[in-house]
Amino acid sequence: MHLLVITDLEGVCGVDSFSQTRTGREQRKGPAMDQLAREVNACIEGIHSAKPKATVDVWDGHGSGGLRESDVGDARYLEGGRPYFEMDGYDAMLFVGQHAMAGSPHAPLCHTYSSLSIDYYKLNGTFVGEFACRALLAGLQGVPTIFLSGDDKATLEARQFVPEIETAVTKRGTGRESADHRDREEVCAAIRDGVAVAIERLDEIPPYSGLEPPYTLEVRYYEPYNVSKIDRIAGWIRKYLPIAGDLVPVSKGVTRIDARTIRITADDLLDTDSGLYHRL
Repeated sequence: MHLLVITDLEGVCGVDSFSQTRTGREQRKGPAMDQLAREVNACIEGIHSAKPKATVDVWDGHGSGGLRESDVGDARYLEGGRPYFEMDGYDAMLFVGQHAMAGSPHAPLCHTYSSLSIDYYKLNGTFVGEFACRALLAGLQGVPTIFLSGDDKATLEARQFVPEIETAVTKRGTGRESADHRDREEVCAAIRDGVAVAIERLDEIPPYSGLEPPYTLEVRYYEPYNVSKIDRIAGWIRKYLPIAGDLVPVSKGVTRIDARTIRITADDLLDTDSGLYHRL
């Protein structure tokens, strides 16, 4: 059995302020990273309690880095790339330290990809966050997402897309930067036990495929953007001068709706030439 664990920093126990996650300084992020390491290793222990011979890859999904390679136990540490686009050989995907999507009420540190710039993602008319996007990408490759740990709003979000998923709550959100935290040892125990159950129930948890092609992704920013910014984010987009009015073509498959919103269309999320590929 080969499993992929995706990690993030905002969803772990004891973290409820962006000051604990955004800075690149180890001394500021250190305590959060220490707890993520505990929770990740609890996940790995849960996997091996159910499947001792399982092979586990752990991907650090926090943009500025949230997991030290030296802290990862009996698993392979992945730092770069986006492995959820290439799931060949994997049997399941799991999330540790996940937060809720941008705009979720009372969800601590909620955001979608960028906590500083993205207002929301809407895929085929459905608001989505990092969990749904990545679970869908794995699901399109036949790989189920079987477990998620994070705050109570993140676990609820996961069950909305994958009702059969196993979850473990690390804290209960009371605001965007406030939460009531569980005991850290209890959290690790809940992760170990939940992951073991998820492994045993793997055949009962289907790959997520709830959003079907063709795909339309609407991305709205907090602040007005310019076309050159889009070009920097997705290098394949050629530059255009700003044109007044709505529904302005930016490049093939990409439309400018207004000063803060773009719409991207594609038939295949896994197509490397697709604008959706670069946004997810």
